[in-house]
Amino acid sequence: MVVSEPAAPHAGETPVPRSLGGLRVLDLSRVLAGPWCTQVLGDLGADVVKVERPGAGDDTRGWGPPFLRDRLGAESAESAYFLGANRNKRSITIDLAHPQGHSLVRQLAREADVLVENFKVGDLARHGLDFASLHALNPQLVYCSVTGYGQTGPYRDRAGYDYAVQGLGGLMSVTGPSPDEIADGSGGAGPQKVGVAVADLFTGMYATVGILAALRHRDRDGFRRGLGQHLDMALLDTQVAMLANLGANYLVSGEVPGRAGNAHRNIVPYQVFEAADGPFILAVGNDGQFEKLCEVLGAPALARDERYAKNAGRVRHRAALVPRLAALLRERPRAGWLAALEAAGVPCGPINDLAQVFDDPQVRARGMVETLEHPLADALRLVASPLKLSATPAATRRAPPLLGQHAAEVLADWLGWSEAQVAACRAAGALGSSARQA
Repeated sequence: MVVSEPAAPHAGETPVPRSLGGLRVLDLSRVLAGPWCTQVLGDLGADVVKVERPGAGDDTRGWGPPFLRDRLGAESAESAYFLGANRNKRSITIDLAHPQGHSLVRQLAREADVLVENFKVGDLARHGLDFASLHALNPQLVYCSVTGYGQTGPYRDRAGYDYAVQGLGGLMSVTGPSPDEIADGSGGAGPQKVGVAVADLFTGMYATVGILAALRHRDRDGFRRGLGQHLDMALLDTQVAMLANLGANYLVSGEVPGRAGNAHRNIVPYQVFEAADGPFILAVGNDGQFEKLCEVLGAPALARDERYAKNAGRVRHRAALVPRLAALLRERPRAGWLAALEAAGVPCGPINDLAQVFDDPQVRARGMVETLEHPLADALRLVASPLKLSATPAATRRAPPLLGQHAAEVLADWLGWSEAQVAACRAAGALGSSARQA
């Protein structure tokens, strides 16, 4: 079981090194893109301090149900959404509208290596917490701003939401059933968003890469000798970049792609097919695999047909080839096809629901679910980090924090404050109350 605090090493035992051990991250972000970035940094060993609003905290704390149930079985205030994006962090509640509150954030920023924020453009400048102000206090600070549309351009003042960006950035125009699927009744009409907030998640990952690059630039001549810099991360920029081959297809050809449903624009056959008892995925990635597929199907002549022997031909003659494959694949149940195709080395797979995902032997073997002790519950199951480094492994050292749980601890660690100083700051109204440790 993963515990919420790291256990002290036994006598003579060498502590496990962490890639980002000793790095201090001040996290002023909320919802998903920023917290996803700082969670990755925390997984890699950084000390992440999450600054939240007193009384309310990160918006996602209320994004439920489901909520974590405490030891008595009662529903707590800890949403599953929040728990999934905030492990390896310590929480402190600070009122940024209070003069002593934004003064306290400046003191913390002076001690930080990285600051991540996702306020609207210009909001933090009102409190002297923008990049220029904090860079003057701490020239080594790497300051990452995450917004919907960036610090420049005509949309800079708009609030950014993943759903709107998926639409504006073109992803929804290529996601959903194809016209053929709509016509034959196998798919519902209209564009669709992706099932998870991919613009947020990709922006969080790109932000992580950018922060690590900025730290490398800062530190390559020796620790804390170089200068930090400002990262301007936008959900829309990321969404446009992650159009990947579809974006390149349009820029090269000038043809606007539509929705292809479960098919692939540039590879055939690479889509969902119906077996006798339900759907499965067939993902033929090269000509050799197509030849093996035809052998499994008992139709080797298809691989010798000049229209289908090469992928470019299969793409051009998709309308003729796919129905022939579909007719053959409907003749047997899924399990038989999957076993035969895997044995032949043809990429394929089932379409699992989440219960099947987390029960899958490969997912279990890779340790993608971990059990944590939480202040409110003995056993909290969450998805683990996928980062597997041989020398400096990612690890969950802390369960997602209660609101304001670590205020006194953080102020003592980072600023050397006494209990009396913490109490005075609380009394002044700049610091939120302590978290309930039920």
